[in-house]
Amino acid sequence: MFFDTLPTEIVTQIFLSLPSIDSALALSSTCHHFRHVYHSSKRLLILTQAAEAEFGPLDDIVQIATHNASQPAHIHRDVPVSDALIKQMLKIGKIAQKYEEIYPFKKWKTDFASRRLLTPTERYNLRRALYRLWLFDRAFHNSSHVRFARSLPETMRERAALLHNFSTAELAEMLDVHQILREIVANNVCPSNGRIRQKFKKRYPDSSHQLLFNIHLNYPPSSFVPDSSSYYNSGMDSSKYHAKLTPSRFHEPGAEGWGDDVGHYYVVEDMMKLDPGQILLLKEQFPMKSQVEAYVTTLGEWFGNNGETFSETTGFVVRQRGGDMEELKAAVEDREVGVVMED
Repeated sequence: MFFDTLPTEIVTQIFLSLPSIDSALALSSTCHHFRHVYHSSKRLLILTQAAEAEFGPLDDIVQIATHNASQPAHIHRDVPVSDALIKQMLKIGKIAQKYEEIYPFKKWKTDFASRRLLTPTERYNLRRALYRLWLFDRAFHNSSHVRFARSLPETMRERAALLHNFSTAELAEMLDVHQILREIVANNVCPSNGRIRQKFKKRYPDSSHQLLFNIHLNYPPSSFVPDSSSYYNSGMDSSKYHAKLTPSRFHEPGAEGWGDDVGHYYVVEDMMKLDPGQILLLKEQFPMKSQVEAYVTTLGEWFGNNGETFSETTGFVVRQRGGDMEELKAAVEDREVGVVMED
């Protein structure tokens, strides 16, 4: 029997069993019969099933895409699938897929001999934790949550209500991914003076150039205007990263450092309010410190001197459940809980 003579019901089931959006589109292009089945009333269902297999859990993406200030973040939202919603799912899902590749390099940064690819289950857990962190950032790291209000009891209860939707094991997965995001921010997006010094010596081991680090962290106002359309573009030319550490009469590599010790810690705390998509954007598209600062400036005055609240809220929820936050962090570090669990 030829494929183009298969009954519509069987072809539909084949479509619903595909592992990705691209495979569904490719199959729909093979013949007129398959194209007709794809463009039937089942099209949105086919795309949803394929997206679930590739980027799932879609329900967590829906919570991100449909969140707005009119409804508390912890209340679950059920919405009908549409073309516009599927497009948003794809944008968020593709970002999560990039973190699937980044995670092993950061998780086994020092224990590189044990580094491996994630299993399908671990990839699913990673995406789920990332989506939930994204929702937390979208709901509570914005201009409506300024510094002086972060410790108010009603504000803390609002944040905790969202995290109470998840089990302690799921919170451990979120904490695991949160630590990976912090590693990216601290070493790639906003490297400390010591990190810049280390990278410079590794790239130019015989150089006698003495790095000059800024006393103040902030550059003068920049005319650089970030292009958010590059959010979903491919990586940039590696020569731009090379230029970051190349000394010249116009550029001092030491100026790329974000401070030492305490100063750098508070910079990272502020930058951790960025959602996973924004962090990936800065990592891939904005290598220079002036570019990162210009991007942050566009977010508004609320952003500065106003650290992230996920860690604080997680500790609050864990203690409410009778647990110990430091023990949970240690268990995540030892891979006893989290996205990756090893004996």
